[in-house]
Amino acid sequence: MNAEARTDDSAGILLVDDMEDNLIALEAVLGSLNEPLVRARSGEEAMKALLRRRFALVLLDVRMPGMDGFETAANIKRLDQTKDVPIIFLTGTDDSGYAFRGYATGAADYLTKPFDPWVLRAKVSVFLELHRKNQQLERLLVRQRTDYEEVSRQLADLEQDLTELQQMRVKELRRLLEKR
Repeated sequence: MNAEARTDDSAGILLVDDMEDNLIALEAVLGSLNEPLVRARSGEEAMKALLRRRFALVLLDVRMPGMDGFETAANIKRLDQTKDVPIIFLTGTDDSGYAFRGYATGAADYLTKPFDPWVLRAKVSVFLELHRKNQQLERLLVRQRTDYEEVSRQLADLEQDLTELQQMRVKELRRLLEKR
């Protein structure tokens, strides 16, 4: 993958699961995407990681000791800094109530384990591409604001020049009238 196709260095994928085997499986499936993969073994660790850096996506296990996935997702969506980070819930429980609760908590998607690695990689790729597009839009907006400020400054300078020119012409006309 070329440098332009990668998300920016400040983004990555946060993998949140209390089971080591699940984290290893996620890394094996997603490693070929050439994106930074960051592990968290609990909801608390996930929140700390999210406050330290930007992520393009969070893959979040539902059932964990302590702060479960739903509570973690609710905390992610509560913070201005993290509220727009998409969450894909991953769970071994095939319970439609869990899926409903996941979507109600703000999840972008919900997959049950065992998941199809191709499907997971495809979904993650879509979210990575969305993240890249959002980054491009943010850069364009910054550039547009900068250009607007520059044009506004130039316009103010031109208005000042025109005002001074008009004042000079009025003075010149007065002098001409006084001579007559």
